[in-house]
Amino acid sequence: MKKLCSVLMMLLLVLALTACDSIPGQSGGSDSGSSSGSSSDGSSSGGSSSGGSSSDDGVYAEDGYGEGRLGSVMHTYFFDFSVNSAYTTSDYNGYTAPDGYRVLVAEITIKNTSRDTITMWDYDFQGQWSSSQEDDDFAWPLTTEMDPVADEQLPSEYDLAVNEERTGTLIFNVPEGEKDFSVSTLELFDDGTEEGEEGDSFFVFFTAEEQ
Repeated sequence: MKKLCSVLMMLLLVLALTACDSIPGQSGGSDSGSSSGSSSDGSSSGGSSSGGSSSDDGVYAEDGYGEGRLGSVMHTYFFDFSVNSAYTTSDYNGYTAPDGYRVLVAEITIKNTSRDTITMWDYDFQGQWSSSQEDDDFAWPLTTEMDPVADEQLPSEYDLAVNEERTGTLIFNVPEGEKDFSVSTLELFDDGTEEGEEGDSFFVFFTAEEQ
């Protein structure tokens, strides 16, 4: 009888220890509420390092340079941007390109990712073409010279509130016969000088459709 009681007590003890092991949060147990690979601030310890692609397949600069394609989300210090589509035409909403040129129309989305409202300017972006061999051979958006000719055109100056996103078109005069282009931006930081301190540069390369 004493042996039987001893065996039963040992079985109860084993069952009690097994039950403690299966309770989340207890020593030796698994916590179903935690996510593996995350640090205390919620970021993944297995994520990509600075300069690599993010989880949304965006582009960060590496060694001062970031390169993307149509639809790529480009992550600059101040804002994210993407070139959604692009085409060339001889006439854009009543504006006709000069002889020997076409109008490049690029739709772009910009989102303010900084902590403050930022002022955007048309010359934050410039257009280049593949056959260009000169560093100064590029085009500014036409709003640097004239008012917008379409409602969807981005103006020469506008503010973006924190986390605000805006989509519109940039138009450039580009040489006739070109089909491969890029739209680029360069980070500039206020260091007290007129030129500012240069940061990373970002280029989006694409082939524009003809219309």
